Amino acid sequence: MAEDDKLLSQVLPEDLVNFGMIPEFVGRLPVTVALQPLSLEALISILTQPKNALIKQYQAMFAMEGAELHFTDDALRTVAKRAQERKTGARALRAILEEVMLDLMFDLPQRVKFQKSFTVDASVVEGKRTIYTPLPASDAGAKETA
Repeated sequence: MAEDDKLLSQVLPEDLVNFGMIPEFVGRLPVTVALQPLSLEALISILTQPKNALIKQYQAMFAMEGAELHFTDDALRTVAKRAQERKTGARALRAILEEVMLDLMFDLPQRVKFQKSFTVDASVVEGKRTIYTPLPASDAGAKETA
């Protein structure tokens, strides 16, 4: 893999033409750059560090409903590993978190009446369990008839 990355960093426009790209297209590329896949640590940093990081966005949405949201280190690592498996870089992070959080985000206004704190761990990311307690029967029945 390292040898492939080293070779890719030395690609010239002539190589792209020889590979089969049309010269008119290659001529419109002023610079060619080989990108390296993001490491697990870089993906976790993207999830947590920037001012508008995905984790901070979800925590802010939960705070607007009066609830707390926590992610364990294992959960962050599992999300990052799944993003690496998809091989789409940091773009996969949002899709994975949306898959994990979709059901809870939909039901959050009703659930926050009974549960104020939610913790996402690796088993939640893997889909082995949910992060919320079941709604009481009276509230769940009202939701189904609505």
